[in-house]
Amino acid sequence: MSLLPMASVSVVYFILLVFSAAEGAQPKPSNQISLGSSLSPESEPTSWPSRSGQFAFGFYQQGLNFAVGIWLVGNPNNTVVWTANRDDPPVNSNATLDLTKDGKLLLRTDQGEEKLIANATTAAAFASMLDSGNFVLYNEDSDPIWESFSFPTDTILGGQSLRTGGELVSSLSESDHSSGRFDLNMQLDGNLVLYPADTAHTPGDAYWSTGTFTSGSHLYLNDSRGDLLLRRNDDLGSLTSVLTSSSSINKDANKVIYRATLDVDGVFRLYSHANYNNSEPKITMEESVLNSACDVKSFCGFNSFCTFADDKPYCDCLPGSDFIDPNRRSLGCGRNFSEEGCRDGEEKAPFYGIKTMENLNWGDHAYFDAPMSKDDCSNSCLEDCDCGAALYLNGLCKKQNFPLRYVVRDRKVSSTAFLKVGMRSIETKNGTFPSPKKPPVIVTSKKAVVLIIVLSLSFVTCSFVALSFSGFFIFKYRVLRYRRLLETGNLGPAKELTLQLFSYKELIRATSGFKEELGKGSFGAVYKGFLYKSKKLVAVKRLEKIVEEGEREFQAEMRAIGRTHHRNLVRLMGYCAENSRRLLVYEYMSNGSLANLLFNAGTRPHWNERVRIALDVARGILYLHEECETPIIHCDIKPQNILMDEFLNAKISDFGLAKLLMPDQTRTFTGVRGTRGYLAPEWQRNTPISVKADIYSYGIVLLEIVCCRKNMEVQVKNPEEIILSNWVYQCMVSRELDKLVADEVADKKTLERMVKVGLWCIQDEPALRPSMKSVVLILEGITDIVVPPCPTTTTM
Repeated sequence: MSLLPMASVSVVYFILLVFSAAEGAQPKPSNQISLGSSLSPESEPTSWPSRSGQFAFGFYQQGLNFAVGIWLVGNPNNTVVWTANRDDPPVNSNATLDLTKDGKLLLRTDQGEEKLIANATTAAAFASMLDSGNFVLYNEDSDPIWESFSFPTDTILGGQSLRTGGELVSSLSESDHSSGRFDLNMQLDGNLVLYPADTAHTPGDAYWSTGTFTSGSHLYLNDSRGDLLLRRNDDLGSLTSVLTSSSSINKDANKVIYRATLDVDGVFRLYSHANYNNSEPKITMEESVLNSACDVKSFCGFNSFCTFADDKPYCDCLPGSDFIDPNRRSLGCGRNFSEEGCRDGEEKAPFYGIKTMENLNWGDHAYFDAPMSKDDCSNSCLEDCDCGAALYLNGLCKKQNFPLRYVVRDRKVSSTAFLKVGMRSIETKNGTFPSPKKPPVIVTSKKAVVLIIVLSLSFVTCSFVALSFSGFFIFKYRVLRYRRLLETGNLGPAKELTLQLFSYKELIRATSGFKEELGKGSFGAVYKGFLYKSKKLVAVKRLEKIVEEGEREFQAEMRAIGRTHHRNLVRLMGYCAENSRRLLVYEYMSNGSLANLLFNAGTRPHWNERVRIALDVARGILYLHEECETPIIHCDIKPQNILMDEFLNAKISDFGLAKLLMPDQTRTFTGVRGTRGYLAPEWQRNTPISVKADIYSYGIVLLEIVCCRKNMEVQVKNPEEIILSNWVYQCMVSRELDKLVADEVADKKTLERMVKVGLWCIQDEPALRPSMKSVVLILEGITDIVVPPCPTTTTM
């Protein structure tokens, strides 16, 4: 991202700008389209032209079918600058476009379906296609009531503005003008920013911006000079140049048309169309905001990187992966080897190898970032189950799981990337094959056969006895070890863990005297801090109830999360234990809690972002339940305890109420723990608690993620919607799941899958709830799920 300098605007230029055509005021047209007019794709007329004939509004061909839009007339190719209802499927040749007698602009399909093109507040009296490229509906007083300029798609034309809060979205391809993979946002803070579509639009996702932070700004394309400017609504003299016409063409306003388009490759460019003596227009690319499409994040998909061939950018796969679709390289790459099993956090090394690439970088947040040598970085990734790749840069080893996104190859970056690949795949590709098997040994002696049988039976018997003794002693050792987890005897935390020990004075200094409170968790408040030695932001949790139970909870939380290692769990960095003072130091989560994101943000997080968050939380709980050395029941899964890092990765926090299970233990008795609204029914029955209590809480959270509302909302218009689970079940039964996401575009199959999972998770009987492993497989689309029964209403 780069900050653009303020343009020095001359007095003459300022006068030209002020007296240019006003953006909201349209001249009264001389070529009126009267009510009752109609268009058809294959019969005259197929379009309504502007007075000069430079622009036309009507049907244009998209594949074998047709779409409705506006184009700049050219020979032989037109340039589409606007498309109506661009994400609707194209229509066939039997469709019609009608300006009806009652003043509506309607698209009628051959199946009798009517689609509104212009959502005007009042009935239109006539319409006109203007020479500016703006299609306008007018009322009886000849005042504009709707115009295409107010709803840009991927292009703005001369005299047109991109207002505050507006966006341009690239087309999917040169021939398909539906919504594509990139968008340009005119943000409320005055910054004009380019993002990949389907992201959370965080600073880490942006790949270009003006760096201007002046609220009330909008983007304006001057139609007489071809300059794209940022300007304040209330200050015509406050200008910032974004793109400027630089060619030497004769800039006759009647013969040169300018357009600024967010192209399909994610680059924002300024074009001129010069028409001399009514001949074929000369199209010139005047300027672009980026030098190369390789500077565009997500130009290449997951696990692929951008490079050049014949000075043209193209995508290539990282080692160990192949294109998902070779004909659509932007879809990214998938691993070309099957992952082997993992035991005790270590990979089965013989099945993997490391491939090295120089000058790579990627945009994901590393789950591990520490100084070490280059060789140690490579070996660490090879032996780590969670590591798919490691980046060695400036003496730091940054480990990352697959998939990798925003991968770039930049000769200016002095880095070494270590990419884990399957050894079997490498052998096959190199043309080597396993060595032939040795011929079997044929035994013909009867004495030899008897001897072999006796020796085999003896070996089996001895092995069985040895395994029995080993199992007995291992079981006793694990039970004793578990009991020590909640004790404060000789085996202290410093001996069991490699956590950093902080002094109380260090944490007072780090938090400026516990000045900035981030929130309250179980047993204490959390404060923002800064570690001066490591220069890292941290969250410091100060336990306030240090009695016998509080001390046990302190030891439990420290050991529980201190022994865990997963990208979807908040990392415990250290602790303080001075006299009666007990504090825990966690990594700082810059984007707050999931509760703030869902309930207090004002706008819904994007659907794809919510799907990813739901999977993040499920994977974190799966690790606690099934992949830890000591299984852990969190006991307090709720949006407030799910924190978001700078890349909006979800991580589970607050283990103050966590319950550790003994080896081979599946249930335990404990007092009621957790938060009302997320508590499983068995908490009130005085029955043993299992990991299924967390499953119930996750089910409630999952439904809240889907609907972006709390489990219980009293202030709703419809009483049936007060309890979220009841409303969700009714919508599922009536096949009206789209109500849950309002006007949002959501994948129907994913929505149905998430709703079914949530309803299964909140079943009254724990045995009916799925395991978290099943939940993850279903959400990933690997396994199917049947329709759940109605869950029992509870207000716990």
